[in-house]
Amino acid sequence: MTPENFSTSDIRTTPRATPGPDDLDPRFVFDFTAYDDLDEGQRWSTWLDVEPLCRGPEPRPAWVVTSQGAVDTDLGVLKTGKEADVHLLERADPQHPDQAVVMAAKRYRSAEHRSFHRAAAYTEGRSTRRSRDERALNRKSTFGRQVAAGEWAVAEWNALVRCWELGLPVPYPVQIDGTEILQEWIHLDEAEGRRTAPRLAQVRPEPDLLAAYYDQIRDVLHTLVGAGLVHGDLSAYNVLAAGERLVVIDLPQVLDLAGNTAGFDYLHRDCTNICGWFRRRGLEVDPEDLFGELMASAF
Repeated sequence: MTPENFSTSDIRTTPRATPGPDDLDPRFVFDFTAYDDLDEGQRWSTWLDVEPLCRGPEPRPAWVVTSQGAVDTDLGVLKTGKEADVHLLERADPQHPDQAVVMAAKRYRSAEHRSFHRAAAYTEGRSTRRSRDERALNRKSTFGRQVAAGEWAVAEWNALVRCWELGLPVPYPVQIDGTEILQEWIHLDEAEGRRTAPRLAQVRPEPDLLAAYYDQIRDVLHTLVGAGLVHGDLSAYNVLAAGERLVVIDLPQVLDLAGNTAGFDYLHRDCTNICGWFRRRGLEVDPEDLFGELMASAF
């Protein structure tokens, strides 16, 4: 048959049987689980969306949920502030109910909805990743304010990670994504359920517990100074009382003790502020004595 007189009618076909389950190559067979669409206020977990260095230090606590099928559900605002709001956020895998945790999501506000009141002295010695960002910060332009929001979030993330690795009582840092930091929710377990641990300023501890609280704060300060760090804004409002345990929070302003010219001034202020609270509660402590202890351990 030549191409000129070829017709499709000359093609002979042989019917084929539809392959059954036994005929499928097992390498191309897999199980899957269907997940429902998300509701308003939900998102898929961002755990795998961030770089490895943007996830918490190892070994990670067993409660950290890393499932690819986990869903983040916003449970509402926990605290509002001038620079950031803290929300409660549940991360849970709907197919595995045992994989669920409630975390605190600290979200730094965008440039048009926030005002940085942090003194420039806090940022002395810090450097941004790019000279363009540094120039924008110095000009205080709109882009500069956006850079600043990210820089404060990164500063707090780095401080949380460093403090956690030093063994300090801070919330475990789960991850950072842009201007959002997910961290451990410090709470109290009570008969009627869980509630956020109160700030130290809100509690009235008995004398023995008050003295134990002071010892914990003093240990925190010694560890920080030993690592060459200063909290920079330590007060009874930046410490949570989780039963008999204190947890230090709000760390974006942590600074280098020796690298910042105001480092020792901030350390002295931290001592004065925290000792003042304990003195008002009836514990005889001297901020100058504490500052002297810390100065001696710094050298």
